[in-house]
Amino acid sequence: MMDSNNAIEVRNVSKHFKVYYDKGSQLKERVLFRKRNAYENRVVLDNISFSIKKGEAVGLVGKNGCGKSTTLKLLTKIIYPNSGTIEMCGRVSSLIELGAGFHPDMSGRENIYTNAAIFGLTKKEIDERLNDIIAFSELEQFIDNPVRTYSSGMYMRLAFSVAINVNADILLIDEILAVGDANFQAKCFNKLREIKAEGTTIVIVSHSLGQIEQICDRSIWIKNGKIQMEGSPKDVHLEYLDYMNTERMEMAEKERARQEAEEQANPEKADGKEAAKKKKRYGSMDCMFTKINILDADGNPQKTFRTGEEMVLDLHYECKKKVTDAVFGFGIFRSDGLWCYGTNTRIDHKDNFDIERDGSYRVDLKELMLIPAEYWVDVTIEYGEGNPVDYYKEALRFEVVSKVSDVGVLRIPHEWTLNI
Repeated sequence: MMDSNNAIEVRNVSKHFKVYYDKGSQLKERVLFRKRNAYENRVVLDNISFSIKKGEAVGLVGKNGCGKSTTLKLLTKIIYPNSGTIEMCGRVSSLIELGAGFHPDMSGRENIYTNAAIFGLTKKEIDERLNDIIAFSELEQFIDNPVRTYSSGMYMRLAFSVAINVNADILLIDEILAVGDANFQAKCFNKLREIKAEGTTIVIVSHSLGQIEQICDRSIWIKNGKIQMEGSPKDVHLEYLDYMNTERMEMAEKERARQEAEEQANPEKADGKEAAKKKKRYGSMDCMFTKINILDADGNPQKTFRTGEEMVLDLHYECKKKVTDAVFGFGIFRSDGLWCYGTNTRIDHKDNFDIERDGSYRVDLKELMLIPAEYWVDVTIEYGEGNPVDYYKEALRFEVVSKVSDVGVLRIPHEWTLNI
């Protein structure tokens, strides 16, 4: 018996698919080349169980291929489990394949009736909701045009508007919250919050953890077809991000080992890579960076930080020739090249100084308010007039793994320590 407080109950559900290595497409091929019919049973979900209460919003997270979308398709009954049971209470609306069932030669208005009927609405119910659906989509002047004349954004707007206005008891969403422009996305989020407040049960699959944290009461982390963890979104997401970071570090280490082995086997290729590295440094080289570290607040070397944690740049240099009126600087860039933060001793009004001997400088970044991503740091020594002494591009890399939704313009408190 299903608990009367629950909207969804998934009990001991498993799902596997046959993956053929080289399946023949014709009967003749299948008879003559039977070995082509060989396949493996790929287990996508392995005996998972969970329940979702009425009015609860739950997010499903995990890496690609872990079984999130398969779970959602099982809930919508697009596919069925190989074992186990799924019980659901109430009308279900799914935002999985937006626009499935739309006919390109029919008008937007006609497609509303067709698509809403797929969700189980009667003509009378559709008539009552028609104006709301059209208004929400913001397509009033195009609603009687054939859908094939719509842009992809207009198409998605109409499909979302239909799915969101069917007054479902359970709403299933799969990676479609990036619909339309920024204003329309905000309206979609507000509508979801409104639907949740009215008591609708919501299940969201998304790689955008921020979206889940804004809407959901609970997150379920699926790993290799099993439930690894469930609980409050922030707790689950931090564990998930730590796991993903560890996996990336292991993969990076394997790749470095592979490259080192390749360079040892091909010395000429290794020399070419070393030459390419040198091209990342520019300047007179009268003074050169010799050691570049990134430390945590306790002074330990670290390459992974959480948003808001203190980070210390510790840089050592060797002086070959006197640098007059020197300037130290650094810049932080996201992996896609976006400049995030940077400054130098001239901007920070440090007294003029010359460099005549080996030394070091460090910068304490008190609050590293960066969104989750990989970053690199450029460091530089310049003459006062701006000529580079040693401009070292991508001198070091680090990663931020915890979540903030929007940092705006960065203002990172920092403090210089010069040893010149």
